[in-house]
Amino acid sequence: MKIRHLRNATTLLTLGTHRLLVDPMLARQGTLPGFKFFGGGRRPNPLVALPPDTFALLEEVTGVLITHEHPDHLDAAGLRWIREHGLPVWASRVDAPNLGKKRLDVHELEDGALGMAVEIIPARHGRGLLSWLMGPVSGYYLAHPDEPSVYITSDAVLTDGVLEAVERLQPDVIIAPAGAANMGVGGDILFSVDELVTLVRRAPGRVVLNHLEALDHCPTTRDALRERMKAEGLLAKVHIPEDGEEMHFERPDTLPHPRPKVGASRAPGFQKWVTARLMGM
Repeated sequence: MKIRHLRNATTLLTLGTHRLLVDPMLARQGTLPGFKFFGGGRRPNPLVALPPDTFALLEEVTGVLITHEHPDHLDAAGLRWIREHGLPVWASRVDAPNLGKKRLDVHELEDGALGMAVEIIPARHGRGLLSWLMGPVSGYYLAHPDEPSVYITSDAVLTDGVLEAVERLQPDVIIAPAGAANMGVGGDILFSVDELVTLVRRAPGRVVLNHLEALDHCPTTRDALRERMKAEGLLAKVHIPEDGEEMHFERPDTLPHPRPKVGASRAPGFQKWVTARLMGM
């Protein structure tokens, strides 16, 4: 398995013959509005440009994986690029219908898709009313028979559901957002640094931490995160990649991957409708 971190949550994930583009935010630097709505510090996003070779690398993509439709995970530039290349898009049943309305070749991600064991793991993007307004978000467990298993938590805070999935599925690699995003009201909408420490301690394998230094509402820096992980004795378990960095992972053993739970996720109905209007999705 190869993971090339591009920027924020945008990732190239190679599993077997699949080269998947995860959550494409492809906008040019400073062309999106700020997300820090209260308390000062609002700046145009993204704060940094994509690595120079990004679009050459994207020519090798065979499909697109969308965890949710927030503009820092699927923006207008990403949407336009997918349409131009006519690539299949994989998403949860929560997001698939709306993505289909955007003239994309959408496929529901479910167990057996892409020749892998798959589980959709619901995530909570914040707490309380703000979490509800942020809308439904899906984490994905992907277990290719010849590759390490990976759990992409998507945008999330630490919940019993996340920890239960880690304990039950024993993913070889976890990809988690580490920016501690906060819009200035309602508290963090991503894992706090303390929560990341807990997640890394509970992880059976390696943890890749992304969603860093690319958006105005994500204050955590790579250097500060490395220092905290070092202080906790966890630095050897984590990867905190620079934009454009590629990481390689091998299966730790030949034992069968744990099987996922099979079952449809809940359709969000009114909640999805409200979030779409708030986010302009």
